[in-house]
Amino acid sequence: MREGEETPPRELPARGRAARRGPVVAVALLAGALLVVLLGRVSLVPGLDGVLGLETKDRSGPALLKSVQDMHRYEGAAGNFQIVVDLEKDARLLPDAIRGTRTLYVASGTVGAYVDLGAIGQDSVTVDEKRSSATLRLPHARLAEPSLDPEKSYAVSKQRGLLDRLGDLFSDNPADERAVHALAAQRIGEAARESDLTLRAEKNTTAMLEGMLRALGFERVTVTYV
Repeated sequence: MREGEETPPRELPARGRAARRGPVVAVALLAGALLVVLLGRVSLVPGLDGVLGLETKDRSGPALLKSVQDMHRYEGAAGNFQIVVDLEKDARLLPDAIRGTRTLYVASGTVGAYVDLGAIGQDSVTVDEKRSSATLRLPHARLAEPSLDPEKSYAVSKQRGLLDRLGDLFSDNPADERAVHALAAQRIGEAARESDLTLRAEKNTTAMLEGMLRALGFERVTVTYV
């Protein structure tokens, strides 16, 4: 080679080029996998589902009847309740921006009050000889379990730390709201116990039994709750 001439660039062997492309391909595959996960978990752009052609298909099987129970109670009243649940979970040593959740949830539900007529025995009903008067001794009304209405219940806001958001990406049930639902049902049940639902149920049950027995020919009907 003469002096002053530039040395032509040497081409890398095929094995060297493949070694350099290896990390790049790995990073591209990882980025693609994360993109698929993000697209599956959240809607980054409004109307993206329509552009991608995503459809909702119901492949659920038929409902199976597991058991049948005879009902021997009369529901004399039902109350409709609504409560705003503000549930916050914090980590002691981490700021909320890193670890912690706060959910503001509006819950609507109903609670029924009933009288258990199946508990009435022969000693609970007294009829005179002329069958003109009857006395019934019934148990006090009770409250049923609260039932949340999913169509009228909704989350107003959800605040999650960075670690919680990352956990939701790889979770089978992200942003689990079971704790919020349980707390809402508990608060609605407490409100029902403080109301006059049981008294109203006993009053309506008495009116129902009086009307039915008087239609059968009884002139005097007395209903007491013990």
